[in-house]
Amino acid sequence: MTSQRTSPPPADIVRDGLHQTLTFGHDEPLRLDSGATLSPYTLAFETYGRLNAERSNAIMVGHALTGDQYLAGRHPVTGRTGWWELMVGPGLPLDTDRYFVICANVLGGCMGTTGPKSVNPATGRPWGLDFPGITVADMVRSQVPLLDYFGIEQLFCVTGGSMGGMQVLEWAARYPERVYAAVPIATAARHTAQNIAFHEVGRQAIMADPDWCGGNYLLENKVPHRGLAVARMTAHITYLSEAALHRKFGRRLQDRPRPTYGFDADFQVESYLRHQGSTFVERFDANSYLYITRAMDYFDLANEYGDVLANAFRETPVRFCVISFTSDWLFPTAENRDIVHALNAVAADVSFVEVESEAGHDAFLLDEPEFRATLGGFLTGCAEKRGLLP
Repeated sequence: MTSQRTSPPPADIVRDGLHQTLTFGHDEPLRLDSGATLSPYTLAFETYGRLNAERSNAIMVGHALTGDQYLAGRHPVTGRTGWWELMVGPGLPLDTDRYFVICANVLGGCMGTTGPKSVNPATGRPWGLDFPGITVADMVRSQVPLLDYFGIEQLFCVTGGSMGGMQVLEWAARYPERVYAAVPIATAARHTAQNIAFHEVGRQAIMADPDWCGGNYLLENKVPHRGLAVARMTAHITYLSEAALHRKFGRRLQDRPRPTYGFDADFQVESYLRHQGSTFVERFDANSYLYITRAMDYFDLANEYGDVLANAFRETPVRFCVISFTSDWLFPTAENRDIVHALNAVAADVSFVEVESEAGHDAFLLDEPEFRATLGGFLTGCAEKRGLLP
């Protein structure tokens, strides 16, 4: 796979959040797990920090389902700060004075990378449901040419939470020679039946919206706002713990002294979820939501290796740090331990930390001191072994 520009940029490149897009697959189409191919396809990505002369200090970050490439700085659509603002920057765990951080919008996404809202070159119209089905492995496979573009033979680290953690596991399993260290966070080696069920509720909400138009809403100048908002509300509940919801909202009423005995947002938690839904539809594409949730549902790493997860990491040279959170019921600690046990079974270099937190699955996005110290400490230790520190 080659890009339009094959020579790497100067080693002292500084992007600091500059949005970039590159087109790949002209010479060699991207073959997907479904058997379909994409040629060409575009990746949109952000970089932060400076690539060193040896090109040995790059960190690839995989984003979660509803995330994107904007880790830090101001998001161009929402105007809010990046989703990992607490972790990426000078002096932070992903220290941009030390590392060159890359985050690409995933294949199937809606922030510049080729996805269902992109134009199908064969028709000149948005792909819609004609876009081929994708997997997490396809997402990772599409990112490999980006390393070649930068002249990066081996990533110093690949990390990410939730679906980003799935991408970490794919990187380590499929391209172990290109990964020095891996930090999967709040993730699992397979999507459970319960998680698939939650995703199906969200997809059905989208497809039941009359403005979805069988997936052709862009051609009809419509957007399935209501269905996508409900999908977001349903998913957002799974990102929080009961303790976090109770602490933040309890049973408090929203701007009223007593119940209305109707179906307006009487409770603060209802108002919060409605806000989450309404703001989400401003930045996310409904069909992308369908495709990306489906990719997560298909994820089962052991299935690709004889249903033995350890086989995915046999003789791996990668150094691992697996991180989970005590209150995460979407990707609970037990599922993260399964990854650790598989790595132990093949004598891999692995450490494991369960972070005490009441925040639920979203803890990896929040200010959790133990989590920040764990990730920062692991990266510093690896940097010392790699000779990246002065």
